[in-house]
Amino acid sequence: MKRRDTGNLGEKLAAEFIRKQEYVILQTNYRCPEGEVDIVARQKDCLVFVEVRAKRGREFGSPEESITPAKMERLRRVAAHYCQAHDDISDSWRIDVVAVEIDRQNRPLRIEIIENAVGEI
Repeated sequence: MKRRDTGNLGEKLAAEFIRKQEYVILQTNYRCPEGEVDIVARQKDCLVFVEVRAKRGREFGSPEESITPAKMERLRRVAAHYCQAHDDISDSWRIDVVAVEIDRQNRPLRIEIIENAVGEI
């Protein structure tokens, strides 16, 4: 399975998982000039930007360890752009990371939500 296929599967598994955690998905793969975020959702009255990181094995670290400081900054800029472009949102928002580890049979070994993983500057 190619890296992109792993990412797509991870996003699908993450979406199913966060729905069970009472997230309401508003949009997937939101793109803007600042970059892209995998899922835009709402949890209660908080807007949540969700970055999904999926991996097979830990040879190169855990999924969540793959988020670089540059990626964190891009996610902050994407969230700010979304908030500016949508005036019907709440003032409360955060960026979560969903870490997904997948085995060779495409089954999830671990799915974990890390709330507010990318804080504001």
